[in-house]
Amino acid sequence: METKLTATCEETCPSPTGRRAAGADPVKREQILDGAKRVFMEQGFDAASMNDITRAAGVSKGTIYVYFENKEDLFGELIQRERLRITESARGALKDDLTVAEALHDFGVLFATHLSADYTIKAMRMVIAVNQRMPLACQFLSASPMNPVSVLKTYLDRQVADGRLVIDDTELASRQFLELATAGIFKHRLFGSMETPPPPSEVERIVASGTKIFLAAYERRVSEGHLSLQPRDSEGPVSAGQIG
Repeated sequence: METKLTATCEETCPSPTGRRAAGADPVKREQILDGAKRVFMEQGFDAASMNDITRAAGVSKGTIYVYFENKEDLFGELIQRERLRITESARGALKDDLTVAEALHDFGVLFATHLSADYTIKAMRMVIAVNQRMPLACQFLSASPMNPVSVLKTYLDRQVADGRLVIDDTELASRQFLELATAGIFKHRLFGSMETPPPPSEVERIVASGTKIFLAAYERRVSEGHLSLQPRDSEGPVSAGQIG
């Protein structure tokens, strides 16, 4: 059984020089997480040990316990870090100086590329395998402000407010778009029927099709002097004269 060791005074004692408090050094924290990532990817969650992670990270065992309570804590932090990495990258594509179609396309390509990457798929499989013991899977698409659904919802809310889109439920619409952007990719990768990530051209093709379908449902259209609101009801488009 692994035992916690006390960290050295250098790592825990306060210092008049202003050195960071124990567990507060972001560089050391990232060093440990990078080591844990290598171990989890090579051995899987169950086979990995804190001793393995300590060696891979190049830190003392006392140090690793200053930052993380156990390997479950480490694994959860890695899932959070990956979620933030994907979200930050994809959020950068949602630029207000692009058309809605262009922004959604760029967002979708980045999201689908990250989600189908080898590391993400391996991590997802580990999450699913341990989820009954450690409910981590929900964290990736949780309701926090920093996940792909929330980031896309914020963007769609702005487009609705500016009159470019007509959407009653922007959270549902966000989830719909993510499904469209990864259609035929994510589940095939996750369950092994697609062994390698799809080529960029295939990702582009799928996202372009998904963006077209999404905008066909939700884009506000103006044609021949009439305003058509999407989605359409059973009576067809609403003309400008029918509004208000």
